[in-house]
Parts: sequence; structure tokens; C-alpha cells
Amino acid sequence: MPSLQEFVDEQRALEEEASQALPWSFSECTYGKGYIRQPVFLCLSCQSPHGICAACSIACHGDHEQVELFPKRAFRCDCPTSSLSHKCTLHPTQMLPNDKNRYSQNFHNKFCRCGRQYIPSEERETMIQCVTCEDWYHESCLNLRERPPARSANEPSPSGTDDDAASDVSDLPQALLSEDEYDSLICADCVRKSELLQRWAGTTGVKVVAREKDQEWRVMPPGGPANEDVDDETVDVGGSELTSVEAHPAKSEESVKANEEGAGGSGTKRPLDAAEEERPTKKPRSLCHAPSQSPISKRVFNPDDKTPALESAGDVFLLEGWRSRWCQCPDCLPAFEGEAYLLHEEDTFEPPEDPEAQMSIEELGMRMLERLPRDRVIDGIHAYNQLRDRLVTFLRPFNQENKEVRQEDIEGFFNDLRSGR
Repeated sequence: MPSLQEFVDEQRALEEEASQALPWSFSECTYGKGYIRQPVFLCLSCQSPHGICAACSIACHGDHEQVELFPKRAFRCDCPTSSLSHKCTLHPTQMLPNDKNRYSQNFHNKFCRCGRQYIPSEERETMIQCVTCEDWYHESCLNLRERPPARSANEPSPSGTDDDAASDVSDLPQALLSEDEYDSLICADCVRKSELLQRWAGTTGVKVVAREKDQEWRVMPPGGPANEDVDDETVDVGGSELTSVEAHPAKSEESVKANEEGAGGSGTKRPLDAAEEERPTKKPRSLCHAPSQSPISKRVFNPDDKTPALESAGDVFLLEGWRSRWCQCPDCLPAFEGEAYLLHEEDTFEPPEDPEAQMSIEELGMRMLERLPRDRVIDGIHAYNQLRDRLVTFLRPFNQENKEVRQEDIEGFFNDLRSGR
């Protein structure tokens, strides 16, 4: 049986944990903000493949079973709409269904290419979100490690609670890529839909997990972080180095023509006449540093009869700084149309912080007292002191006789108070 001090310490720890888990204000539904990228929750109790915002997950569905889906782009809260039978308390006017929301398998509590349901009490693996489709993938399904057995019913989660974010990989072999070694994931299905991503897959900074037949899985290409800068004179093309002239024949021809018409081989500039000075200067074509498709990518996504295919799902792991590596020349930039998040990190809405989130129950009680009329505050303080004195008197014999205070003793005390009142 815990002591009184241990009980107080436990309550303080719970208050601190609650303030960290729910630091925001939940007084406004995000429906009015339209289709935005925001944290989305799936309400399993409502039995509907629709999503709710963070505020509604607390204010409207706080007593329901939920699964956090984390950020989803271009999503509007379904709580105030007729899609859900549960009435929204933050947006009392019922709205029409959100016809622009896209409901992936996540909204049926299914994740990854394996389609497994997320059961916090059984899940042991770390799951990684795809930048493009925003689905979640198990490390084992990404071929980063062997799939561990499910946690047994009697086995506690790592935190001692059924925390949704808990994963237990401490007793598993090290993953081929740890979470510190890469920044983001794009799943194989999304890569196969994009020639641009296939072009970069298997190049420096864009890793692919693959293996030869009957061999071990490995990260390709091997090596550390990619170079951040692209040299003006040398272009990395699928692991081979070409000078900018070799990589760009058009530029080579223009350079040769300029040399022939200009310096005449002497290495000096030819002076311009008046007509040439008035002629508008042609803007040089920007240097494209996009690689040709690497041999690794070809063997994964476009194998032929000459070279045996590499066994791989085709997932790519992007190292830190990956957005700055894409070529954005006039020829490459159109490929990013509709996928601006590949070029610039998206803004994700978060509810405003709750100024009372870090306050203890005692501090919140004192703040509420300050808002009451003075006479009611004095009455409340007198009532509190009377309750405290009676409770101390009731508990004193237990302390003197070193007796355990049971739940029924406390319930009896308050029942006597109610009957006396």
C-alpha cells in the first residue's frame, strides 16, 4: 500500500504526463479552416472511415476509442458533418460531407503494405510514415529488420502502459538503417508512380534497401551522408562523375561556337561593335544536375533480360537535406507540379497552446477561486477548512494504530458527510 507522500508524487507525475500529452487548447474545431494539413484521429467507436481533428478528439470523442493517424494533408474535420452520427460539440451546425477528403486504408485502422491493424498493446515495431502517401510502414515490411513476434497479453509495453507511440525494439537485431541515419521515407508504391523519383533512387543521398538473390538485405548505395553542394564543374550522375560539358552537349556546342567566333583561339575577348552591343544578351540555360537513372534503380524498377533484377520492394530512404538536392531547372521543375511538399516542408496546423496545461490541479483551483465573487470565495475557503479538519480527525486513528486506509473507509466517510448535510 503506497504512503500518502507516494500517492501525492504519483498524482503529480500523472498531471505532468497529461500536460505533456495534451498541451493544446481544444476549444475550436478546425472545420472552418478548410482542407489543411493537420493531425487527424480515427474514432473507432463511431465505426466510420472518417477523421476528426485534435480538438474534436478531446471535446467530442474523449470517451471513445481512437487511433492517432498523425498529420494528413488537405484534410477537413469530419466531426461537424453528417458523415458521423456523433454530434460535434464545437461546431453545432451540421455540415455536408467533405467530398475532397481522401480516405486511405488508415481510416479503416489498417496500415502498411501488409494491411495489419494497429493494436498498441501488441505492436512491437517502429512504424515510419511515407512522405508522399502518408501511410505508415513497419520496419520489417521495409526490409530493415526481421519481423518480431507480437507482444504477448501478459507482457507489458516498454513504458508500462498501452501507449500508442510505444515500440519495443531493444531486444531486436539492429536495423539496416536506424532512424538517425535518414530523414524521410517514400514507399515503393509512390516511387513506382514517379519517373522523377525512380531517376534519383539509388543515387547519393537516396538509399534503396535491396539484395541479390539468396543474399542478405543491404543498403544501396553504401556510404555516408550525401554532399550538400553540387559543384558547378562536376556533376554526379548515378555515381559517375561527368564534367558539365560532358553532361550537357548543348552547352558544349555553345562554348565551342563562342570560342570560334570570339577569341579566335587566342584566349582574348573580341571587342563588340555597336550593333552587337545593342543586341539583347541571351540568358544562359541553367545547369541541370539531375542524374540519369542509376543501375541500382534500373535493376529494381526496370529490370531487363541482360541484368538480373535486384530483389527489393523499391522503398527509398532520403538522407538529411534531401529537398535541397532535387534539380529544379526548367526541365525538371514541372515534374514536381502537384507535389510541392517534395520541394518545401509543409506547414502543419497545430492547436494553440493551452496556458493552463502546465498548471497543477491546485493551481487551477486557485485560479477558479479568483474568478468567483469575494463572498463565495470566503464561503468556499471555510467549507474547505471544515472538510480538511474532519478528514484529519477521521484519519488520525488510522495513523495512531498504523492501520491501512481502505477504499470502503473513504467511501464511508463521504457517505456520512452527505447524510449529515
